[in-house]
Amino acid sequence: MLSGRRLDLLDPSPDDIEIADIAHGLARVARWNGQTAGPHVFSVAQHSLLVEAIGAGLVPGLAPARRLELLLHDAPEYVIGDIISPFKAAIGDSYKAVERRLLAAIRARFGLPEPSLEEVRLVKRADGIAAYWEAVRLAGFDRAEAAAVFGEPGPLTAEAEALIEPWPTALAQSRFLARFLDRSQAPTPDT
Repeated sequence: MLSGRRLDLLDPSPDDIEIADIAHGLARVARWNGQTAGPHVFSVAQHSLLVEAIGAGLVPGLAPARRLELLLHDAPEYVIGDIISPFKAAIGDSYKAVERRLLAAIRARFGLPEPSLEEVRLVKRADGIAAYWEAVRLAGFDRAEAAAVFGEPGPLTAEAEALIEPWPTALAQSRFLARFLDRSQAPTPDT
């Protein structure tokens, strides 16, 4: 990693994970294999910010730790890249197993518990809504085609709407890192 850490992909240690490496890597990984409109790729870092904003819009008052779960849902891609879903399915469980181990190490590194089924569903729903809007706004899908693949989304909140225009790499990296730091240092409610 750029930080100097050495990460074993098959047996990742939480001690070898740094948020700066995650922010750096995700800002340089293109969603949609780079097949998006605009002068910049739509990075996984920016997608992660979008998913977090959508999830927070779906569940107002979401605790900072739950917002971190949304923000870090694709964090393993900082080292293994973003593979499009049809190819992931063709590869089978090999990719998913590495992804699961990395995500478990990332959660452990930042003190996040294993998500509940409800939280997993929220991440999946917010991710699907983000994919729909990315498909329509950035990847050339029409609304019917995107709805057939990703389902019908609701409208985006103002916070999410501001995140759909691709940013330069440095901006995506700094905004992802700032959001992580903001959420990880927020006080946790007692309830």
